[in-house]
Amino acid sequence: MNTVLLTQLKILKMSDIKPNFSELARLYEMDRRTIKKYYEEYEGKPKNRYKTSKLDKYKELIGIKLAIKGVNVRSVYEYLISEIDSDIGTYSNFNKYVKKEGLKPSKTPKGFPRYETSPGIQAQVDWKEDISIKNKFGKIFTFHVFSYKLGYSRYPVFIYKSSRTREDVIDCLIASFKNTGGVPKEILFDNMSSLVTFKDGHATISPKIQAFAKDFNFKIKRCKPYHPFTKGKVEAANKFIAWILPYEGEFETEKDLIEILSGINKKVCTRICYETGLTPVLLLQKEAEYLQPLPDINIVESYTAKTRRTTVTKDSMITYLGCKYSVPHQYIGKTVCLSVTKDMLYIYYSTDLISMHSISNRRLNYKEEHYKQLLKYSIKNEDSIDELAETNLRQMDEFL
Repeated sequence: MNTVLLTQLKILKMSDIKPNFSELARLYEMDRRTIKKYYEEYEGKPKNRYKTSKLDKYKELIGIKLAIKGVNVRSVYEYLISEIDSDIGTYSNFNKYVKKEGLKPSKTPKGFPRYETSPGIQAQVDWKEDISIKNKFGKIFTFHVFSYKLGYSRYPVFIYKSSRTREDVIDCLIASFKNTGGVPKEILFDNMSSLVTFKDGHATISPKIQAFAKDFNFKIKRCKPYHPFTKGKVEAANKFIAWILPYEGEFETEKDLIEILSGINKKVCTRICYETGLTPVLLLQKEAEYLQPLPDINIVESYTAKTRRTTVTKDSMITYLGCKYSVPHQYIGKTVCLSVTKDMLYIYYSTDLISMHSISNRRLNYKEEHYKQLLKYSIKNEDSIDELAETNLRQMDEFL
């Protein structure tokens, strides 16, 4: 706006003189309506106009999800586009919206050097431990995720686990080798308790893990203590596991959780990696050519058909793959061995077979005779045991 004209209009206004807008328009080559607006003290468009965003309707939900402990902005974004609205825009704009609305304080990341490896050379593994999340009924599920990542292609494998034993590590490694199509020449671990044993303050690799590495022809490497960035690729992959947290209150069963994690895994494998500019699944096609083949099938089966050791709990049950199976009452507190072949679970005490079950997805798997034994220790009237056992087991089946 012409400052001379503005000054003239102010003087006329203060003098209570109504100007000839048409004459001023010709003089200053402007629209008379514009001059009239400024005479009537129009101040122009506001400098900081608030533009509505398609994210406004999800603002409260975004705030709720970001308040979940351990969640990050990216995980909430991925949850929204997967479960709520696939048309909310790019992650960059979403992140700007979160910062603008003050929904999440920004953090300054620490810098670390990058380590690159050639195809087929290295994989990195880690546990994402003690993840807790509630289902829609308020039940808390606590679990671990085994994270395996090839160094060259950045191809990740996420595996749901309820425990972190040496057997679990071996199971997860074999599953990862099968998923990626081969075995790298070396695998980088930290000092996870399932990998090392401590004696006189010194950590040594478990003989069982050493034997496994020899059979599958890879070298075990350990990252330096207090230097987690040496396995930064798998640490970066662990951030994607946080994408499961916004599903709190959105699922029902453990099976649902495993399926959600699998979906996240597939999404990460097909998204463009910032460091390489390509998707991990595309680079895996090249890296797979350099991976070593799995050993003879007999060697693989010697590890997958192995026995496991576990302790019988006070409810006269053991846990296998998140489901419980009953044993006779007298073995409560004792250590038993589990042997799995195809769809059957065999439970041994020493060399005695004490129970066998068909493997199922049911949370509780009681044999009627085992349940009756438990009831004898909790009720006085033994005449009602049969009826009570039948009723309780039927109700458990209906509930579960």
